Amino acid sequence: MAGFAQVSGDIDQSDSLADIIAKVARNETLSISDTAANLDPAGLEEAVNVIVAARRIDTFGVGASAFVGQDLQQKLSRIGRVALAWTDAHSAWTSAATLEGDCVAIAISHSGATLDTVEYLEVARARGAHTVAITNFADSPLAAHADIVLTTAARETRFRSAALGSRIAQLMVIDCVFTGVAQASYEQSMEALRVTYDVVQGRSSHRRPGE
Repeated sequence: MAGFAQVSGDIDQSDSLADIIAKVARNETLSISDTAANLDPAGLEEAVNVIVAARRIDTFGVGASAFVGQDLQQKLSRIGRVALAWTDAHSAWTSAATLEGDCVAIAISHSGATLDTVEYLEVARARGAHTVAITNFADSPLAAHADIVLTTAARETRFRSAALGSRIAQLMVIDCVFTGVAQASYEQSMEALRVTYDVVQGRSSHRRPGE
């Protein structure tokens, strides 16, 4: 990371916008590279396998992690998977209570200590669902309720703790999960992507009728 050698991680009150650009870029770049080095290929493969075999995939997270769960849900839906994303804790818990052994529950939390998220995964596991945790801390309460733990290695600053580097690192992990699932069912996934792309492109405002 030679380009970042003279840039510290924390954002200071006296920083210029140029400093902020450099520091945010540095922290997020390092969050991605550190997560790539830290992510266990065997754990990723296990997560991909259970998702490929799943009848339904549910995701849940709070705050910034909720957006990451929604992104994964949308990606999986694009390739024909039955995927749901929950942003309300009570809705997530009631959904988790209906999961079965052929379902997967994915919980996302940087700290791994967000109570709502921990309880969601606990309920899902008690129902017999496969449980996956995406967290920065492998020894966290969330990880304790997961069959599979995918760890990030996010670099956070005191200015925006658990919202900058963590989100980028989590997105990197779910992109790996999604790509693995798509590859494992390549023909089906490519056809679903083609069909959904055509539908979206067909609704573009710049197109004239018949184009």
